[in-house]
Amino acid sequence: MTAGEQPPQSPKGARLCLVLAAVLWSLGSVFMRLLREPLGLGLEAPQLTPLLIAFYRGLFGGLFILTLVRRDQVTFTPVMVPMVVLFTVMSGLYLSALGLGAAANAIFLQNTAPVWVYLFAVLILGESGDRRGWQSVLLAAAGAAVIVAGGWPSASSPEQERKEIVVLLMGVGSGVVYAAVVLFLRVLRAHAAAWLVALNLIGTAVMLGLFILVSDGPGAFAEWAATPTPPQFVVLAACGVLQMGVPYWLFTRSLRAVSAQEAAIITLLEPLLNPVWAYLLTPHTDTPTPAMFLGGSLILLALVWKYVPFRRGASRGGG
Repeated sequence: MTAGEQPPQSPKGARLCLVLAAVLWSLGSVFMRLLREPLGLGLEAPQLTPLLIAFYRGLFGGLFILTLVRRDQVTFTPVMVPMVVLFTVMSGLYLSALGLGAAANAIFLQNTAPVWVYLFAVLILGESGDRRGWQSVLLAAAGAAVIVAGGWPSASSPEQERKEIVVLLMGVGSGVVYAAVVLFLRVLRAHAAAWLVALNLIGTAVMLGLFILVSDGPGAFAEWAATPTPPQFVVLAACGVLQMGVPYWLFTRSLRAVSAQEAAIITLLEPLLNPVWAYLLTPHTDTPTPAMFLGGSLILLALVWKYVPFRRGASRGGG
């Protein structure tokens, strides 16, 4: 890994980078469970909130990626501001959903993002759509509806019902916002990938820190900043570098050689792996339900239907 920002040698190289990014992203549930579940490692105490984890994850990941940025690559355009804001919102929503509810629900709902990428590209950027694309959108929407319906609280208590509804909405919202972030990264692909990633991650840490100050006051911020233990800091640093910094750098770089839609479909490897790690660590809280299997299968089928060429079209580059 160097500070240079040459694009991948070929689309094939970009696709390999995207596969690696998806595998590293899938470790999100591992780090969340290490820091929040009693696994016998002593890392769950004191309990860190999802937003605090997002703060440190962005800080450590951003500082690491910043070391890859050359001085002449530091640029700024007004479009970068909404990109950083949306990246912050995406991180907060996703980690909050992971921390408050079943990992599979949040993961599969966020990974409706390729569908939103397609919709935004057609409706906002004016790119052409096709019949298979719209059919895929309907399939994926059905999958998301199945997950939401299956995870809808049967209502043990009003408080628990509200909590579960909020988690589902967070999952959907993180998918929509993630799609917007992908489009911003694609639009800004002429800028250095390391700089864009560092800007997003450090910007996330700064904005979350300001949110803590505004919502809880300076005293609470000072208390939160001193909360993690040294072992927790090690895990947070590893999470920032391995689960955020490196994969986002690989992903952003790859957008120079492949389209946003193709990048989104390749990284669907993440939702296949993420619930597996969560289940292996905490099977008592993360057992997949039939609705998760069915809804997730529909979402994956939708994206395969849109992007994987069938035999009759393979010779023409179909799909």
